[in-house]
Amino acid sequence: MRTNFDFAPYRRSTVGFDRLFNLLEAGAREDDGYPPFDILKDGEDSYRITLAVAGFRPEDIEVVAQQNQLTVTGKRAEDDGNGEYLHRGIAARAFERRFQLADFIEAGNASFENGLLNIALKRVVPEAMKPRRIAIGGSNAANDRIEASKSKDREAA
Repeated sequence: MRTNFDFAPYRRSTVGFDRLFNLLEAGAREDDGYPPFDILKDGEDSYRITLAVAGFRPEDIEVVAQQNQLTVTGKRAEDDGNGEYLHRGIAARAFERRFQLADFIEAGNASFENGLLNIALKRVVPEAMKPRRIAIGGSNAANDRIEASKSKDREAA
């Protein structure tokens, strides 16, 4: 049983949350599950997405990373027409699979082996955002600065 949730009343009464509502609506859309995929955490800051794309060649697949979204698109070339299929069980329909990436996640290289497409992801936090240790200085330097600021305040008054 599927129920739809309408975010319109919330959109009218909030400002700046458009991206959040877009993500919620995108997650609520039905997913046909094709192609199947795995997401693996390789290390502290590295991940890998593996898509099962049997029947596709590397040149049939396009991987695009843009802002916080990774899009994998596959369109298989037409059959050469040799022979008639009695049963076609290998899904080879065109697909587009989108992945929302968190901030500071960058897509690395992609490899194709044995019908599996592997895309490496890595969290790259800018130096300005990383925590840094602040050295604690002696009390004399701090007191000198405090005394200097107090004397400036007295002169201004």
